[in-house]
Amino acid sequence: MPYLYQHPRPAAHPGAARATHSSGKGYEQLRQECLRRGVLFEDSDFPACNSSLFFSENPPIPFVWKRPGDIVKDPKFILGGATRTDICQGDLGDCWLLAAIASLTLNEKTLARVVPLDQNFGPDYAGIFHFQFWQHNEWLDVVIDDRLPTFKGRLVFLHSAELNEFWSALLEKAYAKLNGSYEALKGGSTIEAMEDFTGGIGEMYDVKAAPDNFYEILGKALKRCSMVGCSIDTSSAAESEARTPFGLVKGHAYSVTGIEEVSYRGQQVQLVRIRNPWGQVEWNGPWSDNSAEWHSVSPSEQRRLAQAAREDGEFWMKFEDFKVHFDKVEICNLTPDALEDSTAHKWEVAIHQGSWVRGATAGGCRNFLETFWTNPQIKLHLTEKDDGQDDCTFIAALMQKGRRKLKKLGAEMLTIGYSIYESPGRDGHLGKDFFRYHPSKARSKTYINLREVSHRFKLPPGDYILIPTTFEPHQEADFCLRIFSEKKAITEDLDENVAIDLPEPLHPTPSPQETEEEKQFRALFEQISGKDMEISAEELEYVLNAVLKKTKNLKFKNLSLISCRNIISLMDTSGNGKLEFSEFKVFWEKLKKWINIFLQFDLDKSGSMSSYELRGALKAAGYQLNNYLLQLIVLRYSDEQFQIEFDDFLNCLIRLENASRVFQALSAKNKEFINLNIGE
Repeated sequence: MPYLYQHPRPAAHPGAARATHSSGKGYEQLRQECLRRGVLFEDSDFPACNSSLFFSENPPIPFVWKRPGDIVKDPKFILGGATRTDICQGDLGDCWLLAAIASLTLNEKTLARVVPLDQNFGPDYAGIFHFQFWQHNEWLDVVIDDRLPTFKGRLVFLHSAELNEFWSALLEKAYAKLNGSYEALKGGSTIEAMEDFTGGIGEMYDVKAAPDNFYEILGKALKRCSMVGCSIDTSSAAESEARTPFGLVKGHAYSVTGIEEVSYRGQQVQLVRIRNPWGQVEWNGPWSDNSAEWHSVSPSEQRRLAQAAREDGEFWMKFEDFKVHFDKVEICNLTPDALEDSTAHKWEVAIHQGSWVRGATAGGCRNFLETFWTNPQIKLHLTEKDDGQDDCTFIAALMQKGRRKLKKLGAEMLTIGYSIYESPGRDGHLGKDFFRYHPSKARSKTYINLREVSHRFKLPPGDYILIPTTFEPHQEADFCLRIFSEKKAITEDLDENVAIDLPEPLHPTPSPQETEEEKQFRALFEQISGKDMEISAEELEYVLNAVLKKTKNLKFKNLSLISCRNIISLMDTSGNGKLEFSEFKVFWEKLKKWINIFLQFDLDKSGSMSSYELRGALKAAGYQLNNYLLQLIVLRYSDEQFQIEFDDFLNCLIRLENASRVFQALSAKNKEFINLNIGE
């Protein structure tokens, strides 16, 4: 499917969320309708059938969809508060999501946004629930019915330790609906769900290379209610969910739920509290639930840390051991607040929506110089230094949109990243030569197949160009780029304005002496047209193909009849649908210029031009187009190998010139109308 940039909806005001049900109705309206009709809600957008469960296989067991009231006698939405012990993983590989939900429960305000509290199984129960998620700069309200997949009367997927509590299972279903199916939730990054729950900005740390103040960073993040996850890398697929001798699980997403210092034998020991979303399988090393270290900690300290020897998936471990055994930490800053200063402060945020379109703006990374320059380009003005600093701090976060939902169509997460260049101080889309001779000033730490790539930078004040890309060229996706800066930063797309810069149109004028070329044309014209010296589209097709096949360096199959009809519509001043010899001479001058442009951009002299070169070729012909128009033209005129034949290039230019004439005529009429009104 083509990815064409469209202007995004304006961001909803805080607290608002856009209804997403296909009926156009919101949660309350749907609920009231069900109550009035005396029926329980059934969601036609996410039906209780196999397609909502899996897209690549049939269910391995015969699932039965049941409402909570059919599973237990007294179902509750939330029982005794929503806590991290309400998250127990079922038979779905979505531990990354569950780790994020566990972190969500640590912030009451954030939880209430995602899990609205205006719903229950009380007197106004109608079998409908709703949840809110952030997606690409807007909040969405997702409604579901409460039919859940079961086997032998038990929930198959996410469930609470309390068998009659259902908020977590319903939240998982709403998130599955948002992404197309339960299967779409298999495998992911905790930070992805964290951002969908908060609209915050994520940062990823390599624990082995973390800064010296990493303990303070974690403490500050948890204090500000940021969501924190951690994991252990795997070296192969076979190691996924393999258990270490210390009871930890590789390739598995954990939540970091607390950080404390404890007095132990006269010394302060730094501890970290971790939770396994399975609700079981815990660390068995020092400071684990039943370890000897706790015998030397006072009962009051144990009560302060809520330490209890339970097989609930939660455990403490020494921070030094944490750094040894874990590899990745993901932090989602909610507001987002800086983690490096002692005082929280609001960030300035700028958001850009865009697309990588095959053959037009999907140029790949800097390794592919011939197409790299065609990627979208965003200008960043850093004008104010950080307080007491010489540099400007900002986070650049590049997110590919909707890939998880496209899993059922075979789509996977693309490998994405970005580069940042110092601006040369001129406006407009930068060309290939700029990137050939100028190195990047900064770039994303890596290209990786995650939904979002983000990194924190400090750069001197000035103007910079940020290039978001996929690693390979020709890969299509929509993207969202967010820039968070400590001081106000101005951003703008270098998506050129549409402009036309054509020479004054030539008019047929008698020449005192014909050139040799004109004599040949006249002889051919007379031979084809007869005494009136006018030719039809069919006759023009014969003339042009006969002449162009003798043109040096121009390799092409032939001009089509459609092209010749377009030429006549452009050049016919008399309106008789034919071309006079004087009109043809004017067109021939245009054609020679267009042939030279085509040859200039046919870099490999193959007789066709790469669609990625079309921007430059059209600019040489006098047409400056923005990304959206360029993408439409590429979709219309390029082939599957992103090549444009001369006949298609000619058609494109003829249509653009016709359109520009209409535009200029309308502009002149509007100007005349304005002048008349002013005169009155």
